[in-house]
Amino acid sequence: MKKVVLQFGLLAVAILALLQLSKFSLQYQLLQKGTWIPLFGFLFLLIGVGISYLIPSKQRQKIAINANSTASSTVDHKKIETLGISKREYEVLQKIAEGYSNQEIAQLLFISESTVKTHVSNILSKLDAKRRTQAVKNAKTLEIL
Repeated sequence: MKKVVLQFGLLAVAILALLQLSKFSLQYQLLQKGTWIPLFGFLFLLIGVGISYLIPSKQRQKIAINANSTASSTVDHKKIETLGISKREYEVLQKIAEGYSNQEIAQLLFISESTVKTHVSNILSKLDAKRRTQAVKNAKTLEIL
């Protein structure tokens, strides 16, 4: 979400800078008469609509992948409790299995990236793994993913 807000903010700053620069161009009189303002408004609207269609399509793909991966498997909750994996650590493990990076996991779960790193470290320890991929493999073997 922060990325989207930042993109729109940068786009707005760029358009405002373009408008400011156009005041000093040869078309200053056209800008004062108002013929260029609707054109810039239309361009801003067109870019905004384009961005709004691109970003949700990526999210829809991830949601569809998540629904398919969780629906087909059965999870052994007793093994999760036996291993001592907390609910938050399990959420992080699921996101790792879905292929998200630490930064993306932090954004999705509304926690800091250092907290994600702590959870990943705990998961690796509890699943006796050295890498994230090995942790996912071990979790699937134990039928907790």
